Amino acid sequence: MLKPKLIELFFTSASIQRWNDYPRMIELVELDKQAHKFVIAYFLAKLEDESQVDMTKLIEAGIFEFLRRVVVTDIRPDVFRKILQKKKDELNNWVIDRLSCDLKDIDDGKFLQKFKDYLSCENLYKKERFILKAASYISTRWEFSIVYQTSQFLNDIESVKSAVEEEIEDYYELLGVRKIALNQKLSRFIDISGRLRFQKRWTQTPRIPQTSVLGHMFIVALLSYFYSTKIKACSKRVQNNFLCALFHDLPEALTRDIITPVKYSVSGLQDIINEYEIRKIEDEILPLIPNNIRDEFSYLLGIYKDSQKDEFLNKIYKGKIEIVDDLKEYNEDIYNAIDGKALKACDRLSAYIEAVLSISHGVNSKELSNGATEILEKIKENKDINGVDFYELALDIKKYLNSPQDPCGT
Repeated sequence: MLKPKLIELFFTSASIQRWNDYPRMIELVELDKQAHKFVIAYFLAKLEDESQVDMTKLIEAGIFEFLRRVVVTDIRPDVFRKILQKKKDELNNWVIDRLSCDLKDIDDGKFLQKFKDYLSCENLYKKERFILKAASYISTRWEFSIVYQTSQFLNDIESVKSAVEEEIEDYYELLGVRKIALNQKLSRFIDISGRLRFQKRWTQTPRIPQTSVLGHMFIVALLSYFYSTKIKACSKRVQNNFLCALFHDLPEALTRDIITPVKYSVSGLQDIINEYEIRKIEDEILPLIPNNIRDEFSYLLGIYKDSQKDEFLNKIYKGKIEIVDDLKEYNEDIYNAIDGKALKACDRLSAYIEAVLSISHGVNSKELSNGATEILEKIKENKDINGVDFYELALDIKKYLNSPQDPCGT
């Protein structure tokens, strides 16, 4: 499905510091910025005319930009834009050279070709690019509100503030941006999702790189996208898998993370947590969601009949939500399928990598070692999903991290 080297690259974004020339009360990293950007982009896209936005292209364009950004690392955005104006082709060719080995086998080479086309032709994905640019700006603006609190003594901070605030006018043609500018419900939702930056994973143990709940959600979404391309999923299934993964831990913004050993070891606790999550979603999240997408968003959050919630069930949605065991017969857009079982495998794989990656960096603990072992056993129990062997991938990642491979990561 993916080469371990590429997966490791995803996680390097958790170490790329943002606003690192300003004092900050918390760490702001690229992984969280990209996750928040995708959350915002989803809503901006959904508030536009459906015929004008291709959600699959939006997802792919966002992944392309994420990959380029991770390779280019922590160049300041204004400097990055200047480089693109003067040396776009040279920079893009360098990015492709760095990633070709790891991308060439994905979707029989189609993903790499689309990546090349995206970088070389700015007229492709035009509407989707604009939405992503607006979402990136809004996420940056949200970050700056944090930076500003600790930087008011700096001479240039007011000019930076003015520049950030003025840029919003560039995106007023998008209805969602106008709603956010007016500080309406959508703005409150962006705050709720952004707070998942502050909640860290594995809080009971030191870990490198430290990742947030929001960053974890994006990693799972990335894994789900590449799983979907591997099984040749239809467009709507690709979209649903990515978006369900992107939002799968959203309720933790209201409930906080409850670690898995506690969640599943105390009899009846999981049912209580689910019931509480549903109530918080219905009271504090869904009222902020535009009416025209509220049902779709509930479906992505894993809510189904009789107010039950489980984002990790295989489901279809054609008139009504149905739980199905095998999705092979439902690989058409009309079924709105979600590969819940595969998303659970992606979730576990992400957690496993979080542990073994830290151990490979020399930061280990009993919690990390035991956690990695337990998660790997869980992956092994359901290792093969639609022909994708998650257990083999987990072992490959561990082997790669313990003994770095050749430049192509093979």
